[in-house]
Amino acid sequence: QVQLDESGGGLVQAGGSLRLSCAASGGIARIYTMAWFRQAPGKEREFVAGLTWSGGMPRYADSVKDRFTISRDITKNTVYLQMNTLKPEDTAVYYCAVRSTFALVVRSTGYDYWGQGTQVTVSS
Repeated sequence: QVQLDESGGGLVQAGGSLRLSCAASGGIARIYTMAWFRQAPGKEREFVAGLTWSGGMPRYADSVKDRFTISRDITKNTVYLQMNTLKPEDTAVYYCAVRSTFALVVRSTGYDYWGQGTQVTVSS
């Protein structure tokens, strides 16, 4: 089992920044990919960004490319999502997820462990 603990959400004005953190514990050896997803009210959960734990090229949704940056600190078993130039349409609950098998995928069904989610609200 892998436990994921997210933090860093909150309320910010459009154009502002937030940094989300996701600390992993438990079965760290099972982590192949860590990713961030988000889900807005009435919408499906969507991929935001992801990277392999070994440090390969990260992948981003087109809607956040050039504004969001995903990174990891393997000494802390933590992945971060730096979100800049936030827009009202970025408002959602953000979830950290872990995939235990090969490949960085964008479908939510491809992930094995999930955090509880952290709310991000961007006001206009």
